[in-house]
This record gives sequence, structure tokens and C-alpha cells, in this order.
Amino acid sequence: SASDRRKDILTQVGISYEIMPSSIDEDAIRADTPASLVEELSAAKAENIAEHLTTDFVIIGADTVVVKDNSILGKPSNEAEAAKMLQMLQGNRHEVYTGVTLISVSPEGKGLIDTFHVRTIVDMIPMTMAQINAYIKTGEPMDKAGAYGIQGRGAAYIQDIAGDYYNVVGLPISTVLARLANMGIDLY
Repeated sequence: SASDRRKDILTQVGISYEIMPSSIDEDAIRADTPASLVEELSAAKAENIAEHLTTDFVIIGADTVVVKDNSILGKPSNEAEAAKMLQMLQGNRHEVYTGVTLISVSPEGKGLIDTFHVRTIVDMIPMTMAQINAYIKTGEPMDKAGAYGIQGRGAAYIQDIAGDYYNVVGLPISTVLARLANMGIDLY
């Protein structure tokens, strides 16, 4: 992943890493549910990287989407789309899904693989159009699923969450570390 937020989370918990963005076409992947979509995307990303590695590595592939009324909101392509997303979310409850795929790689090839997702419910306060436009002008919404960053200025508009905060940021780190431990992998 090339996500700055995911890099920050890994750094925060003291895990050393190397960034290797995948080259998959995310638009080519279709799924019936948000959970299956993020799982398939994370698996495709991780598998793409695994094809190029021959030394000892643990690959963490991840993908996050925001869901409101069965509509999947990815990253906005422009300010108008960001405004539309924020209008949908403001004053309402939505869900954030992150799919994660973990792959152990060694000189012998791919080892264990684990794919899963984590879901968090987020309540956003009502926002005026002036607040939405001012937030968009900061540039923060433009590279984030659902057009907001809970870890940045977007925090001002979050009323409540039920579930993993780090999942909303983009990587449910406690679940990732627990699943790696279940695979017999300790990153420390």
C-alpha cells in the first residue's frame, strides 16, 4: 500500500516495512457486497506483490471503502464528487470496511495466506455547505475513501464510532497483528 495513513499506523506500533504499491486495476474487480469487495481487492494487491518477491517477507495488502445506503464510496475524483459524498454522510451513520490479506513469502514461495475484513460504524454530525466546502478546500478529503479523514481535520465532524478506530483510518492494526500471530508470525 502507498497509503500515508497505513504507513503512519505501522510506524506508530513500531513495525518496520517497505512500501510496494501494487499495479492491479482496482476498477476491474467486482463483488456483491462491500465485505467481499475489500477482501478481493486486498487479496489482488497482496498477490500482485507476492509474484515479485523471493525472500522472506510478510505482505499486508489492504483496501478501505465507506458505505452509505448500500453505495460504496471510494476516493473522490474531484471536489464536486467530494462534496456529494460529504452531503450523503453528514448528519448520518455509515460503515467503513477494510479488507486485509496477509501473505508470508519465503525463498520456497508463498506460505500462509489469510484474508479478512473489519467493519466499523461511524456517525457524522450535520454539516453546512459552508463547512463542507471549507473542508474540501483543505485538500484533505481528496485522497480518502468517503472524502474524509478521521485522523485529520475530518475528526471535527465525527460524533461517534462503534468498532476499530484504526479501521476507519485504513488498517485495523490490532486485528492484523492478532491474525499474524495466529499464522505464527511475530513482526517484533
